[in-house]
Amino acid sequence: MAIKTLDDLFTHMLQDVYYAENQIAKTLPEMMAKAANPMLKEGFRAHIEETRDQIKRLEQVFQALGRTPQGVTCQAVLGLIEEGQDLIGQIEDRDVLDAAVIASAQAIAHYEVTRYGTLIAWAQQLGHKETVDQKQLGHQAIIDLLQLSLDEEKDQDRKLTALAESKVNRQAA
Repeated sequence: MAIKTLDDLFTHMLQDVYYAENQIAKTLPEMMAKAANPMLKEGFRAHIEETRDQIKRLEQVFQALGRTPQGVTCQAVLGLIEEGQDLIGQIEDRDVLDAAVIASAQAIAHYEVTRYGTLIAWAQQLGHKETVDQKQLGHQAIIDLLQLSLDEEKDQDRKLTALAESKVNRQAA
């Protein structure tokens, strides 16, 4: 698809994030398995569920826009995942490994924050007021769905930072 308009770019970015979230959903269980710290493992367990919810929300956004949910290869997230796996594969010390796992997870979360923030700004600029009918929540605007995912990613980053600063980095040192 040729990108000629901001709406085309919005759709492309939506596809990019959809692909990225699906790749992240596959990677999070591996990161959880590598983590030694019980709080870190639990954080990953919770984030796996959030990621699945984010994928469902993106599918709802596609549907509200009258588009089929599909991804486009996101080289950025693939690179972040590969970089994290390479780094983690070089570390034997469990405490240092936890610090590396957190750093890798945060790199991915920061990518997601930028993408969701951009999608929200573009949806507002384009006047996307479409709503999604959710059985439990009633009607929600697509911007609200994207904002919820952005808030979750920011919260995940804050939790990882707090865990790193309060325990993990000290133990790794």
